[in-house]
Amino acid sequence: MSNTNVNTAQNVNINYQVSSLGYRIVAFIIDLLVMAVYLIVIDYIGLGFRDIVDNNTYFGISELLFLPVAFYSLFFNIAFGGRTPGKFIMKMRVVKIDGSPARWSDYLTTWIIRLIDIWSTNGGVGIIAIIFTEKNQRLGDSASDTIVIDARKTTKISHTILEEVDQSYEPTFMMVNNLSDNDVNEIKEIYRLAAESRDFKALHQLRHKVEELLQTNSELRDGIFIRTILKDYTYLTQGR
Repeated sequence: MSNTNVNTAQNVNINYQVSSLGYRIVAFIIDLLVMAVYLIVIDYIGLGFRDIVDNNTYFGISELLFLPVAFYSLFFNIAFGGRTPGKFIMKMRVVKIDGSPARWSDYLTTWIIRLIDIWSTNGGVGIIAIIFTEKNQRLGDSASDTIVIDARKTTKISHTILEEVDQSYEPTFMMVNNLSDNDVNEIKEIYRLAAESRDFKALHQLRHKVEELLQTNSELRDGIFIRTILKDYTYLTQGR
């Protein structure tokens, strides 16, 4: 399993693992099983329509019910930030090669090229591309400038940093108002990637970068400091 480095806009270097071919195949098999279960269910439902509608109507209903299978990976990747059920179970995620979140257009590109990578070649082209590319990219990944990262070694992250804070919350760093939304989004993403890859050096770099931006010093530990900054920003920008 190879590693890749991300140098973010905040000049913080993050190292994380690229998902191996084996794990990607397992995730794909899980997705196939999910689709198979769905097809069995809709086939059972379709039997109930066969005797009460004409052939054209039955064909139309069948095609309509098949759409979730056709758009399976595209829908889940867009809806769940680069994760299908198979990737979620295997703790994998699609991101841009620079570590930033992939866009819907990237998922669309990889979905279209699956016709070559997977469906028309029984996965042969995709497997060969993953084996012979430095960052385990199939053709769709290369075309969309994305990679699949392995997040199995995940440090638990308090989800409250992405949610509204309580009314009773008291901010610590009032100067966080000097940050822009882009700054905070970048800090959140670097923090998440550093935590997922357990890259404590990157987390420490991030902490010092934020301290420079805010012109402050704190005795808090790196992770607690970043979470506090994010909570303070959430609280203060909500106008409470």
